[in-house]
Amino acid sequence: MSDEKKNIGDNTENALDDAELARESGQAVSHNSKHLIHCLSVVGQIEGHYVLAEQNKTTKYEHIIPALVAIEQDRSVEGLLIILNTVGGDVEAGLAIAELISGMKTPTVSLVVGGGHSIGVPLAVSAKRSFIVPTASMTIHPVRMNGTVLGVPQTLAYFDKMQDRIVSFITKNSHIPESELRRLMMNTEELVLDVGSVIEGEKAVESGLIDSLGTLGDAMDCLYDMIENTEKRYAD
Repeated sequence: MSDEKKNIGDNTENALDDAELARESGQAVSHNSKHLIHCLSVVGQIEGHYVLAEQNKTTKYEHIIPALVAIEQDRSVEGLLIILNTVGGDVEAGLAIAELISGMKTPTVSLVVGGGHSIGVPLAVSAKRSFIVPTASMTIHPVRMNGTVLGVPQTLAYFDKMQDRIVSFITKNSHIPESELRRLMMNTEELVLDVGSVIEGEKAVESGLIDSLGTLGDAMDCLYDMIENTEKRYAD
C-alpha cells in the first residue's frame, strides 16, 4: 500500500473514531492543529451513582474518568480543554472528576460558558488555568441532597464534612479566600427559595474564583502557551 493511501486510510479511521467519541461522550480531538488538543465538554447534569431520567441532558462520570486516564497517559495529547455548561449534579461524582483533573500533569484549561453551577464550581477551578465568558454565571450554595434524608445529627455531620471538602478543594485550586466563599455559600438575601449566591463572569474573576474573563480563543491561546512553556511529560 502506498504512503498516500495509508494516510487516507488513517485519516478516515481517525474521523470515524472521533465521530464515535463525540456522539458517545461529548469529547473531541483536534488532529490538524498547532498542538494536539483534547476537548472535554461537561454539560447538563453530572450523573453519578444513579441513572437520571432520559429527558435529562447528562454527563456520565463513568465516561469521564477513563477518558481522563487515557488523556493523561497518551503521549500524543498535548493539552486538555474543558468546556463547562452544567447545572451541577452528583456531588461525589463531580468532586471525584475535579480531583482527577487537578492532579493531571497534562496542561489543562477550563472555560465556563452558560453556567458552572453547584458542583460545577470545583470542576471549573480544577484546571491549571480557568476562564469564564462575561455572560456566564455560577451558583454557589451549601451541599444539598435529594431524596429521603434522615434528620439525625450524623446526617448533618456528613453534610458538614462534605461541604468542608468542597470548600477546601475550591480554595486550594483558586484564589478566593475561604471566608468569602463561605459568605457566598450562606448568603440568604439573593436566592428566593434557597441559600447561596449567583455570580456572573466579571464578579467570579474579581472574587478570585476564576482566573480570567475570556473567550474560546483566549482559552486556546493560554493552553498553547502552557504547552510550549511546560516541560514535556515524557522523555523522547
